[in-house]
Amino acid sequence: MRYFWTFFWTFLLVQMLSYVVSSMTEGGVFNFMSGAIVSIGVTVLIIIASAVIPNEPAEKH
Repeated sequence: MRYFWTFFWTFLLVQMLSYVVSSMTEGGVFNFMSGAIVSIGVTVLIIIASAVIPNEPAEKH
């Protein structure tokens, strides 16, 4: 379930970002599929980053 929600929120935020950036560029056209592909890539990167970051608290130095 956590992977679903990660993809869900990433998908929404990347689509929003794609829309805003395409609106700000001159002659830019919003492309749904490019946002969907980028959101899949970002979701994979988030899942990999969460697997690499350690869960244990840091030891005192």
